[in-house]
Amino acid sequence: MRKLRFDILGIGENATDTVLRLPHFPALGSKAELLSAEIMPGGQVATTMIACQRWGLRTHYVGCVGDDSAAELHRKELRREGVHADLVAVPRCMSQMSFILVDTKSGERTIAWIREPRLTVPPSFVQRGWITSARLLHVDGHDPATTSIAASWARASRIPVVADLDHVAPGLLRLLPFVDYPVTSKEFPVDASAGEQDLLKALPQLQRKYGFRAICATLGVDGALSWDGNCFWYAPSYKVRVADTTGAGDLFHAGFSYGILQGWDMQRILDFSCAAAGLNCETLGARGGIANLQKIRKLQGAGRRNRARYSPVQLERAAAASIFKKRS
Repeated sequence: MRKLRFDILGIGENATDTVLRLPHFPALGSKAELLSAEIMPGGQVATTMIACQRWGLRTHYVGCVGDDSAAELHRKELRREGVHADLVAVPRCMSQMSFILVDTKSGERTIAWIREPRLTVPPSFVQRGWITSARLLHVDGHDPATTSIAASWARASRIPVVADLDHVAPGLLRLLPFVDYPVTSKEFPVDASAGEQDLLKALPQLQRKYGFRAICATLGVDGALSWDGNCFWYAPSYKVRVADTTGAGDLFHAGFSYGILQGWDMQRILDFSCAAAGLNCETLGARGGIANLQKIRKLQGAGRRNRARYSPVQLERAAAASIFKKRS
């Protein structure tokens, strides 16, 4: 039997999103009439794989579902998109679901989600051959007992590991030593560095501790910041017509992994990822605004940026201070 080869293997979350559009975010104890309600597939790693597939990569997704209609929805969508999938099916269990409240005035969303503890990918399910048949491993912060083993196999085979990390969770320290490129929320470096509020200090602290090739923090409308041990890289976000920010982070992570596989430098990766994330905000749902490569490049070439949070002088001074601390 011919061994399948993939560009990217993703292990992690999928979710079924109920997206509720509201004229304004409701106050506590109030009532608000819905403008619309739609059920859409989402989840950070599953969405990342679908974006990469649309951009021409060969993708393999490993995740966990229940035995409900949502599980069938995910199988159908992954097949339709051409993503090769291996799913753990948990009997008598509800698939992960989210309720997403979208304020139509700002496009900002608030998420309430539920994930049963049994929705885990066990280490025994993942095959080492799946890891070694890919050019890049993309994981999230769920199931660190499993993803840490997968990442160790990737490290042994010199396959880069990108991790989508939102919060510091139990067991995550098992994974971090095997990650090459953590791409985190702006809160993660603060928590992981014992409360260092300044990202220009927290990112170098974590990079030195774990030996990452580079660490990146996504900053929402402020763009993204990365540190590679020698230099800070920064990209402001793009100005877009925001309808729904759901999935913006997932598309940024997809762009980041795509850029690593293309061999781009960090500045080009951040610019591309910010453009992909911004365009996804123009349409409802986690996957509604996945733009093609031509549209992303058009925004990169002609789009306007939001105000930069960091100046080149700030970044140069912070880099010099970090390098001095590393040598002292």
